[in-house]
Amino acid sequence: MRDVVYIASVSVDGFLGADDGDNAWVVPDPELHRHFNALEGDFDAHLYGRRMYELMAEFWPTADELPDVPDYIAEYARIWRAMPKLVFSNSLQRVEWNSRLYPGDAVEHVARLKAESGGAMSVGGTALATSLAQHDLIDEFRLYVMPTIVGSGTSIFRDLGHHIDLATLETEQFASGAVLLRYRARPLTGA
Repeated sequence: MRDVVYIASVSVDGFLGADDGDNAWVVPDPELHRHFNALEGDFDAHLYGRRMYELMAEFWPTADELPDVPDYIAEYARIWRAMPKLVFSNSLQRVEWNSRLYPGDAVEHVARLKAESGGAMSVGGTALATSLAQHDLIDEFRLYVMPTIVGSGTSIFRDLGHHIDLATLETEQFASGAVLLRYRARPLTGA
């Protein structure tokens, strides 16, 4: 059975993005970016909803061709292009860059993918992650708490609807002040 791992950068007060649109605090510094690059080796595929796919496809396909691009950005561009991307959308007609489109119910698709043999899959994007968490399809949460308070914005699990018990796997602090909180979802014990 394959694991699904949710990776997100979040403010100290639990937001993924600020209402005012100032999300510079989410951009990782070189150390954290290199950490994210190394993290990609843990996964066989990325799981994206439409918005996350469009956001990533807007920059990463050719990011390594930009003038004076830092080495860690160029490295991630190459990693991103090579990584299989499974995109769950009913509105997109096609996807590119080593991506496969899955129209229909993302929850059903991911439940089936989890049952297959293979390595772990990372999920990116608030809506998809919340939908998968609502159905207990996320096995691990890697939350990067950034040293900022934004006050209001997109809450990480605002629409979850139930609690998920977690077991701590790891914590790690970075020079920037960001802290990785890595958790495993505990199995449901019944109603």
